[in-house]
Amino acid sequence: MTGLVQQSARQLTGAIRAGRLSAAELMAAAYDQIERLNPKVNAIVNLLPRDEALAAARAQDDARARGENGGLLSGLPLAVKDLEDARGFPTTFGFRPFAQAVAKADGEVTGRIRRAGAIIIGKTNVPEFGLGSNTFNTLFGATRNPYDLERTAGGSSGGAAAALATGMLAVADGSDMGGSLRNPAAFCNLVGFRPSIGRVPDQRAFGWLARLGTLGPMARNVDDAALLLSVQAGYCATDPLSRMQPGAAFGGALDCDPRTLRIALSADLGGLPVQSGVRDQINQAAAVFADLGAQVEENCPNLDGAMAVFQAQRAATLATLGKQLDRQVPDWRRHAKDTAVWNIEKGFDLTADELIDAEIERTQIYRRLARFFERYDALLCPAAQVAPFPVGDEWVREINGQPMATYIDWMTVCCAITVTSAPAISVPGGFTADGLPVGLQIVGAPGQDIQVLKVARLFEQATGHGKFRPPMLDPQPAPQAE
Repeated sequence: MTGLVQQSARQLTGAIRAGRLSAAELMAAAYDQIERLNPKVNAIVNLLPRDEALAAARAQDDARARGENGGLLSGLPLAVKDLEDARGFPTTFGFRPFAQAVAKADGEVTGRIRRAGAIIIGKTNVPEFGLGSNTFNTLFGATRNPYDLERTAGGSSGGAAAALATGMLAVADGSDMGGSLRNPAAFCNLVGFRPSIGRVPDQRAFGWLARLGTLGPMARNVDDAALLLSVQAGYCATDPLSRMQPGAAFGGALDCDPRTLRIALSADLGGLPVQSGVRDQINQAAAVFADLGAQVEENCPNLDGAMAVFQAQRAATLATLGKQLDRQVPDWRRHAKDTAVWNIEKGFDLTADELIDAEIERTQIYRRLARFFERYDALLCPAAQVAPFPVGDEWVREINGQPMATYIDWMTVCCAITVTSAPAISVPGGFTADGLPVGLQIVGAPGQDIQVLKVARLFEQATGHGKFRPPMLDPQPAPQAE
């Protein structure tokens, strides 16, 4: 059964549709894996009882026997990120006062996933309110990295990443504001795709200005990420920035001729501090593309001011969370972690001038990026400036001796890209000398999501980095950097 849960989502759904595998068999294998490994990594929370999950799987099998066609995700066990509503499960945000906040209905994207045949079995752990790229909270505790249990799985989609890397799930949903899909994917040797804003519907408060976050897919390979995206994406009338392109557009082949590609490389995204082990793997990734026949040159878009924009617009978004907390939990500051309180208060303190200036600056950054991509098909850079760090460290305080002023600054390599609204993916990029995963971030031109997936798949197929599973699953060690 261990081999079964390590198969790709496409393999599993294909076997179910062909009658070679039942949903009940897959569910039993998934629960065996969860019962064996979830206590070690703490990835899935509020898990559905095994007998209820098996009953749901058998109901699907019975429907299939009657001739009913399953959807694209038919029979796949799936746990929803604990920031999104799934009917019958608490949406806790990793916040103790929300422990019993059971959702009465699915969120828009969760509903799409369920209608596509996935069986919702629980939630994946997040940092409190989804803030920070280290998944821990006082309600459920910390999620640990399957490649080294003393290190973090990243965040905020850290529970999703640990569940995927250990074979408890075949695909997982997530969301990304400052790197919350890309960072945990990088730390756990996975694929995490941040689509263009509006590609996947978002029902949260900021539908127009200052919109930074988006939902998206995470998987063990690019094809599976595209499969989940094909379900998540598509027009939604209640999202003011929703794109008209149907999700089915992401269900096709992702073949790409490397000889047609013009690739820009920036191993430090214009001068950011980056650990040497990470930088080395990004430079090696560029060499892979050059060997494949792509035109590669060092260059970086002008992202001056991007981090100031991100800080302001993130704070504005969190002010809406603060207003909700004021209504629902008046003493919320007593329960929340210090960084959350600081960031929400920063939102309360924003002035109108600061918000207007951030919007103007963001527009200029976008235009500079669009001009940059007139010359290039993709930009290569790190998906995280550091390798996975100790799980007991709340956030990275310094890189290469350079202090980080806030709990967000060490994630600048992702946050700055967020401001551009461009699609970006983290794909397995190799390993440090200590055997820790490194993620390669591939950024595309605005709206060119399919192109980003194609370039990522090309690299994935050329290197095979993603095939190296955590030591707890595979006795074969990950290759170490030379």
